[in-house]
Amino acid sequence: MEQKVHWEAAKYDGSMGFVSEYGLSLLEWLRPQAGESMIDFGCGTGDLAARIAESGAEVLGVDISPEMVERARVKYPNIGFECGDGTTWRSPRLFDAAFSNAALHWMKDARAVATTIASSLRIGGRFVAEFGGYGNVRDIVRAMRETLEAQGRMDAFVMPWYFPKLGEYASVLEQEGFEVRKAMLFDRPTPLEDGEQGMMGWLRMFGHAMVPNASAAESEAWFEEACERLNPVAYKAGQWTAGYRRIRVEAVKLG
Repeated sequence: MEQKVHWEAAKYDGSMGFVSEYGLSLLEWLRPQAGESMIDFGCGTGDLAARIAESGAEVLGVDISPEMVERARVKYPNIGFECGDGTTWRSPRLFDAAFSNAALHWMKDARAVATTIASSLRIGGRFVAEFGGYGNVRDIVRAMRETLEAQGRMDAFVMPWYFPKLGEYASVLEQEGFEVRKAMLFDRPTPLEDGEQGMMGWLRMFGHAMVPNASAAESEAWFEEACERLNPVAYKAGQWTAGYRRIRVEAVKLG
């Protein structure tokens, strides 16, 4: 699997810091303990891996993006990070827990990812994750589709994300030998940084995945038109809001 976005890691840290901030509450589900070994799948620039390491757990961060991994290594030189594809990555050892925040929706072959996670855990090992669920950023995707339809360029559109229903994802985990202990799907309307440029910034960071073969000029024009379409539903009093919906899950690998 190729990465769908060539991440500008420094810009991501600057304008998308809310991704890790929202993930902090997920650590309460993970409950890392000193002496445990853990993997952070889709670790990004390493902020949550570092918070896990503060518990005394040993952490390995894995991400498909070389840009993200390099920045994580610079920020947190005492933590291990490596590049890996979540659908095929394998570890020579077993871990006590696996964690993932805001990454699994980028990996459309959910069954292959579940196999990867299961293969990395010892029996009784736990898996805690949060990612985009059914209906996530629905208005943004609709605005991009309507823009491309109006331009006669639906040939350029790709749906790059996997946003499952709750039961659908629980079934994927169960088929890979997990027992799902907790699972929830919930709305999280998310204010975007950068004021009136907030939605444009979001699209410049993530939107290229929907039009991966567009030229810079094409994507910029389409993003601007999509923002106009989104204005009535996602912009109020100088603040853009993205309609996030998240799945949060805790599961245990059975024997």
